[in-house]
Amino acid sequence: MTVPFDPAAEFDSQVDTLVKLGYPALAGRSEDDFRDLVAPLRAAAVTGASGLPAPTEGRVPFLLVITRELVSVEERVALTTLAGKRKTGIVDRHYAEGDLGRFDPIKELDVPAGPAYLLFDVDRGADLCNLAPSAAMEIITGRDRLPISIDEGLALVTLYPAALATNRCFSLVGSRCGDKRVPALWISQGAPKLGWCWWGNPHTWLGSASARPERIGPGVSYPQA
Repeated sequence: MTVPFDPAAEFDSQVDTLVKLGYPALAGRSEDDFRDLVAPLRAAAVTGASGLPAPTEGRVPFLLVITRELVSVEERVALTTLAGKRKTGIVDRHYAEGDLGRFDPIKELDVPAGPAYLLFDVDRGADLCNLAPSAAMEIITGRDRLPISIDEGLALVTLYPAALATNRCFSLVGSRCGDKRVPALWISQGAPKLGWCWWGNPHTWLGSASARPERIGPGVSYPQA
């Protein structure tokens, strides 16, 4: 018997995962303060995920995204692992010191201000493997979707480690810094790695992740149909 997907239970599970990983301490908050901070997003998660299927390795109904306003990119990378593994993620050495701070979400994402928000119907983009990010971007927007950012990619791998797998890695086209580099999450020596590839270069093992356009912050109701 298939158990119906329960968005409320899923939201609570995501919060529990972040708490167990130590996000409250990294944010300089108590566990209760952290839970209170994200609690206003619960109702929007339930509404926004209505009708969406249960999570799979390649696609999830929603993500609770923590931004660098609350916890740094480097700290969040270090808390990622592959499914069933213990080795923690790293930032690729080709990012110069201070480089990650230059990669902002592209304006089209219209990311809500603040330390946390919701992202819906997230797909790791396996069908876009072997396409350059430039070509993948055209396909993604043609589907009325948008690429995801570094913060969103880290949320996906943190909350769903199985999303990052051999030949199922993904670019984060939603974060750019004004040059031709595109951040990406892939596997290196048995752990996640946040690196970058070129805007015009395809890789057989690298897709481009995407999601619904809407990003919902605290105090904002999910738009009704």
